[in-house]
Formats: sequence, C-alpha cells, structure tokens
Amino acid sequence: MSASGPSLTDAFAVLGLHGPTDQAAVVRAFRLAVKSARPDLPGGDDERFRRVIAAYRLIQSRGGVRAALAAPRQRPAALPVIGLTPHQALEGGIAEVRLGGRTLRVRAPAGMRSGEHLRLRGAADDGGDLHLPVLIRSSEGLTVVGDDLHMTWDTPRRLLTDGGRIEIETHAGSHAAWVTAGLSHPVRLRLRGLGLPARGRRPQGHLFVHLTPADDVPSAAEDLLARFTRVWTPDRLAA
Repeated sequence: MSASGPSLTDAFAVLGLHGPTDQAAVVRAFRLAVKSARPDLPGGDDERFRRVIAAYRLIQSRGGVRAALAAPRQRPAALPVIGLTPHQALEGGIAEVRLGGRTLRVRAPAGMRSGEHLRLRGAADDGGDLHLPVLIRSSEGLTVVGDDLHMTWDTPRRLLTDGGRIEIETHAGSHAAWVTAGLSHPVRLRLRGLGLPARGRRPQGHLFVHLTPADDVPSAAEDLLARFTRVWTPDRLAA
C-alpha cells in the first residue's frame, strides 16, 4: 500500500488477481475473497473482510479493470538482419534474408553501412514495407568499421625494423607503401580512398592495413629477385 492510499494494483492483489482479467473475473474473485474473509465464518477475519470490500469498491470506482491489468502487448518479433560482406558493401550486390518461412533476395546498393536499413516493398504481412537493418560482417580478410576498411598484411620483421618499400595486395589491386624505420608497434598504414564509397552524407572511407611481423615473408627485393629468376632461366640468359 502506498502512503496516499491503496493503488489499483494493491486492490487487485487483495482479490487474488495477478494477471489480465475482465469484469466477470473481478466479480468472481470478489465473491470468493469476501466469503473466505467473513468474520462470522470459520477462518474469517474482520480486517481482511473490510479490505476485500474496499478493494472491490476501489476497482469499480476507478474503472480500473482494463486499465490496471490490461493484457500485455505482445512484443513484435525481432526483425531479421541483412548480412553483407565487405565486398558487397563496396560494390553492392544481392543478399538473401530469411523472413518467416520465406527467403527473400535483396539488392543492396554500394556504400551501405552497418546500422542503415534497406526497404523491402510490400514484404510485411499486411502488405506494407519493411525496413530491415544492415550488418556488414568480416569476410575474406576485411573488416568494416564505420566508413573504413581494415585488413592485416604479413610483413618481414626486418622491413618493420629497418623500414622500406612494401607491396600490399588489396581489394583494389596492388598498392605500394613506405614503412618508416623505428616506428613503434603495431604498425598501421592508411591507404586513402580505399574504404567504403561515399554515399549520402557518409564520406569516402579509407583502408587501414595492420602490418603483422612474419619470418617467412620475402622482402620486396627478395620477391623481385624470385620473380626475375622464374622468368629469366639459364636458357633465356644464354640466348
């Protein structure tokens, strides 16, 4: 009970009601409660008898049968998420999503970001449109964070220590970058403009390459020598 008097919730509790109900159920509960509380019958109690009557009168006076214990609204089922790969976010593409018992094919434009929504015309049960959230999942060595792409690239330890030129194979082809000697680890390079394309108010993103030290990766010079050796065989050199 509150300091200002019993509430409707208190009144329903006195009658033994703890769930959705209607007027008929309130009357039945009142009759049972008042009968069991009658002080002239075994097990009855004068104070409880008065509380039952007061609770019933409170419910009737406030018209609180529906207001206090209205049936809880059923939460709508969670909408499915449209999963895209980083390459689909870069270039656009077709994604599939399960909706109820259906599998829908959705075309995503280039430059979608996680948290945005795609509209499916007429896909709702009532024929209306659905707006499904987009999530870009890591795939094929690429991770999307906001507007930017992130990837790792195995790099010779000696190059990370001494510095030098490095060739990085990205989703947009091979790109050269320079590593400065004496950089603190971990080393991260930014390749401008190789992130998600600009879309609406979202700017063009960048590609961040995280260089991971490796012992069995040839340096740029060693790789060039290896390719030269494969092409220029002793027979070609003698020709």
